[in-house]
Amino acid sequence: MSPRRRDAEGTATARAGRRTELLATAAEVFASRGYAATTVREVADAAGILGGSLYYHFDSKESIVDEILSTFLDDLWARYDEVLGAGLGARETMERLVVESFRSIDRHRAAVVIYQNESRHLSEGPRFAYLRESWDRFERMWGELLDRGIKENAFRSDLDVPLVYRFLRDTVWVAASWYRPGGRLTADEVAERYLGMVLEGIRAPKG
Repeated sequence: MSPRRRDAEGTATARAGRRTELLATAAEVFASRGYAATTVREVADAAGILGGSLYYHFDSKESIVDEILSTFLDDLWARYDEVLGAGLGARETMERLVVESFRSIDRHRAAVVIYQNESRHLSEGPRFAYLRESWDRFERMWGELLDRGIKENAFRSDLDVPLVYRFLRDTVWVAASWYRPGGRLTADEVAERYLGMVLEGIRAPKG
């Protein structure tokens, strides 16, 4: 490899690393302050750079939040698709999807908060049509899985599928508001306890 090519590749790697750092910083700022209320200057200040320097990496604030959300969703769906393609029964599939959801919160906590708080507004623009597509895909996935679980006798036959779907969706993803990586429980441990409450309940055994 020529010295010029080696230097170019080193520069590209450094720039990619810096871009990743800036995205992580921006995600935390958007999650804590709100996307609409945050300026590019505030993101730059949090990253320790001049406001104009941020435009070396991104052309707009919208581009930043787009990359944050699309990266999170691409990663989430890749892992969901792996679970869905494993040929498991409905109950085990549900358990693994919940685990992957909490792992995603562990990896992308700030992005999940942004997704919850900002996606309704952002989805009004054509650039963020994929947010609406993800909501629809998510609802179909859970609806089909719950219906399959009923047919397999893995879940109760009297389940209100739309209501159960909303319960699962809301109670899993709200964890992003309090979960912190490196805390008392790992993502897998939170998922295990959550599944215990969902599948077994919190009532003490009789007798």
